[in-house]
Amino acid sequence: MATDANLDLVEVSPNSKPPVCKFMDYGKFKYTKSKKAHDAKKKQKTIQLKEVKLTPKTDKHDIEFKINHVKRFLADGNKAKVTVVFKGREMVHPEVGMRVLQTMRDALEEISLVEQHPKQEGRHLSMILTSKVVAP
Repeated sequence: MATDANLDLVEVSPNSKPPVCKFMDYGKFKYTKSKKAHDAKKKQKTIQLKEVKLTPKTDKHDIEFKINHVKRFLADGNKAKVTVVFKGREMVHPEVGMRVLQTMRDALEEISLVEQHPKQEGRHLSMILTSKVVAP
């Protein structure tokens, strides 16, 4: 019957008793299924992790400049990773780097949440911020 109608006989539910089959154009079915998957993938929003690097000796004005960068990242719907990089003997005073991160966190308090609290990884002290409001 399927070949007379120029269609394919497709088994829809092989585990049921009796098995369920359907007459359809299988090539057209696969094509529409791939188009739907492609359209769904096109509409989804990917969130990126943007990074801002500082040092413990970063000046106040430079920190304010980096705060503006982080605000822009969060407004675009991305996450922001703030990293303090220690060089040489700066590792002796990690509390200075912690103060820099606290300054950033306090300045961005109204628009961001701390997703990952400051964490030391070798010569890097970093935290991750996310936006409080979801971007459209």
